[in-house]
Amino acid sequence: MTARAATSAVTRRALELGFDAVGVASLDPIPHADALDRWLAAGYGGTMHYLQRQASLRRAPAEILPGARVAVVTLTNYRHPQPSVPGTARVAQYAWSRDYHRVLRPRLERLAESIREIIPGARTRCYVDAGPVPERELAQRAGLGWIGKNTMLIDPARGSFTFLGAVLTDAALVCDDPFEADRCGTCRACLDACPTGAFVGERVLDARRCISYLTIERRGEFAEPERAQVADWLFGCDICQDVCPWNVRFALPTDDAELAPRPELTAPDPIDLLDMSAATFAACYDDSAFSRPGMTGMRRNAAAVLYNRRRP
Repeated sequence: MTARAATSAVTRRALELGFDAVGVASLDPIPHADALDRWLAAGYGGTMHYLQRQASLRRAPAEILPGARVAVVTLTNYRHPQPSVPGTARVAQYAWSRDYHRVLRPRLERLAESIREIIPGARTRCYVDAGPVPERELAQRAGLGWIGKNTMLIDPARGSFTFLGAVLTDAALVCDDPFEADRCGTCRACLDACPTGAFVGERVLDARRCISYLTIERRGEFAEPERAQVADWLFGCDICQDVCPWNVRFALPTDDAELAPRPELTAPDPIDLLDMSAATFAACYDDSAFSRPGMTGMRRNAAAVLYNRRRP
């Protein structure tokens, strides 16, 4: 089988498995690695110290799997018709359903198995928003979209409410043309809408001021300014995506049954979280993204939301 025929077969299989789009990217060194170094040096990663440890592999992704040639990059739409409602304890849309790692990892493993069947002897390794893989850069290189001013990958057909996955492989596959255009133009909607001023420039995010970082990655109790910044967001934040014209005008809701919203995740009661036992929390949320900050983190977030509701 020729490399082009093998690539077509892999692409067909990815779409059959339920991915919405797929592309193939080279694993050449990331051309703007110095921007990552500057971002880390400025402290914008906050307490996400794993980014420092992963930096060398993010710059040279071929070293993640020695001998790997390409990444098969997948895109999965998770957008839901109705955004979270102000006045409630708000949750980012990606957490409205079962933990996406549990949904996408098995699909990627099946895709990796197909790659090994199509190209006997091929080696593969799967990643879903974990490890040192620079997914957005590889997705752009695979032709799936461009990186917007809010640092999210934007697919012109689906917007930015998407999950990225990657299968690194040493198989000889044909790379797609990269997505070269920057279709944000002069738009600043995402930058201007951020209530905490987390964007210190176009495509430069100070995670320490980002509501998603505060409610998910931040460990320990909030300082008073952080508690106020959380506002009514119990988990994550979608503001910079909700205002993006590519989401407002063009994005379509997902029809993926495995990403269907669950009521206890779309509109949780923060008072219930404060009163919940560890066993109940585990039973309700262990298969959800809420397990990332855990019960301690979610109780902290719930207390902040309730406090902010009482403020003048």
